[in-house]
Amino acid sequence: MTKSAADELAGFRLPVERGCPFAPPPAYERLREQAPISRITLASGGEAWWVAGYEAGRAVLADPRFSSDKRKAGFPLFTLDETTLRQLRSQPPLMLGLDGAEHSAVRRPVIGEFTLRRLTALRPRIQAIVDHFVDAMLAAGRRPVDLVHALSLPVPSLVICELLGVPYTDHDFFQSRTGMMVSRTSLEDRARAFGELRAYIDDLITRKESEPGDDLFSRQIARQRQDGEVDHPGLVSLAFLLLTAGHETTANMISLGVFGLLGHPEQLALIQADPGRTPLAVEELLRYFTIADGVTSRVSTEDVEIGGVTIRAGEGVVVSTLSANWDPAVFEDPDRLDIERGARHHLAFGFGPHQCLGQNLARLELEIVFDTLFRRIPALRLAVRAEDLPFKSDAVVYGLHELPVTW
Repeated sequence: MTKSAADELAGFRLPVERGCPFAPPPAYERLREQAPISRITLASGGEAWWVAGYEAGRAVLADPRFSSDKRKAGFPLFTLDETTLRQLRSQPPLMLGLDGAEHSAVRRPVIGEFTLRRLTALRPRIQAIVDHFVDAMLAAGRRPVDLVHALSLPVPSLVICELLGVPYTDHDFFQSRTGMMVSRTSLEDRARAFGELRAYIDDLITRKESEPGDDLFSRQIARQRQDGEVDHPGLVSLAFLLLTAGHETTANMISLGVFGLLGHPEQLALIQADPGRTPLAVEELLRYFTIADGVTSRVSTEDVEIGGVTIRAGEGVVVSTLSANWDPAVFEDPDRLDIERGARHHLAFGFGPHQCLGQNLARLELEIVFDTLFRRIPALRLAVRAEDLPFKSDAVVYGLHELPVTW
């Protein structure tokens, strides 16, 4: 590895500011070519292994010798302040932080809620939700319209609320708290948002225990009662994960997907001419933007050799899914947005046992939104220059703060 590439990566604060909204940071390519597994210094001051290539990244994510438990010594945390550490140690771990049998025991009862069969049954309702918000856009008397607040954020928020049994009237509250938690605001603000959202969800699960409905959380409570007793803290952790992850990531992908298609009109024309290509477009856009780069971190529980490099027990590993999804050994001309490349093997949803539980729901929402939006508003276009758009370079999940559009 050349010194220049190492110096450029060392000390990067993740997520790394992309510079160009259509590409990873330039250092990613050099690191992937010259030293795809290398030591880096985290913003917290700790060190970890940076895994940049596709095959090595998949190997780490699939290997049970790499733990997802953030409480373990050596786990690559990007902030090591006392508030963050206290939160990690005082709360039951989220599903993402469990390993092996513990992880399976929490994930298995929920998998049935996200099967293709169940989601197919949800399609008409999701279509109705998308149509409702597009109707409101068309009825708006003023343009431009901010697509983030008019469509991208409310669609997945309402969908996940109905699925989980969360009152949509509370969406402003949980959207603002989630947005603060994944931003680079002050530690105090993030800690306050975490605590307020956790308290809200704790109260929600308490109400579900006494007043169940026809929703995911109520079904989990009924199942646990049938098996023995309700694990209230565990359900709060599950609810916290599903609510926050169930709208924030999809909302950002809707905005970026629309931006990406508007910036590549020849690709947009393909799905407008043939909606059967839209699922392909969804996969390629997921690969292309890979909005949750750097969150697939692990810590080795024993000495493991990956890609010719020995990672010692107790050493942290950060798999860059963005770099992996732009690996030219797997995706030819990765900088080209090509909806017909068939990129479903991307790592945008992770890989291995912790692969995103709600990925099929996200795919369905994206497909319906893109098809509906560009069918009903075929003249949709940006209302500002692309270089003037406010990208979330300061957030854990990449996206857009605003997307002004007109037609």
